[in-house]
Amino acid sequence: MLTDLIEHGHMVRSFTLPKGPVSLHCMPGGAGLEQRENEAYSWDGLKRGPDPFMVIQHTIAGRGQLDYAGSHSVLSPGETMVLTFPHANRYWLARGDSWEYFWLVLNGREALRVARAVIDSAGPVLHLPTAAIDRLAEACLALVRGEKMLPGEASATAYGAVMALQDGVFGAQTGEETTTPQAVQRARHYIDAHLAEPVNVDRMARAAQVSRAHFVRQFTKAVGMPPSDFVFEQRMERASRLLLATDGAVGAIARACGFPDANYFAKAFRRHYGLSPTAYRAAGATLLPRRGADEAEGE
Repeated sequence: MLTDLIEHGHMVRSFTLPKGPVSLHCMPGGAGLEQRENEAYSWDGLKRGPDPFMVIQHTIAGRGQLDYAGSHSVLSPGETMVLTFPHANRYWLARGDSWEYFWLVLNGREALRVARAVIDSAGPVLHLPTAAIDRLAEACLALVRGEKMLPGEASATAYGAVMALQDGVFGAQTGEETTTPQAVQRARHYIDAHLAEPVNVDRMARAAQVSRAHFVRQFTKAVGMPPSDFVFEQRMERASRLLLATDGAVGAIARACGFPDANYFAKAFRRHYGLSPTAYRAAGATLLPRRGADEAEGE
């Protein structure tokens, strides 16, 4: 269906449908396939009016730019952006770049409910399965072609797009992905990759692509401890493994675990495990860490 939409050509359609006696909670506001190239193109999420709505925008070629919750993303081919409004976000085309994409503007209680759940779980930039992208493209094509759609027909098409988004994010999740929000998963991957560097809550929230306050609440609920405590636990676990599995100097292990000061590392390690790093190493692999090891081994 994405191929069919591209073959149809660039086109934009807006919808102003009459209100009927029955409230419909998922309706289209517009849809289109566009290409922007080396031109002024910028949308500020706080300057698009007071009425709530959502945007689904899938990048086909080129690239766009997005600022969201203090985090910057480059929107590359194959990525889908989901935003709700009003919100402090901005997406735009950088000077000299091009950006081809298809988009849908949807409004209504149900559309916004699913959009917010998606953003809370996965952030505003998604890597959707091909089947979900095809369903979104099918809805976009139906809307740009539909000159005289009845309200129920338009609502059904819009709802189909929302359910494609729902299935693309939540439909195939198994195991840990079912219970751990993708924002938390992204933060944990970031922590693991940058444990030797300064890792604070702001950096973790940017990696998770959600606001700082929301990140702290979501991470604490999912993991069972605040983000800073989790980072410390991970550093202690890595240090214990390096002490037992390598002959590295304590100072080098401290730096590898994000402690630039070996003395501070030794004090923190003693408080956590009840032994100095040197004594812990001397005890050998028969010594089990006092806490945190069972959980780490099961991850």
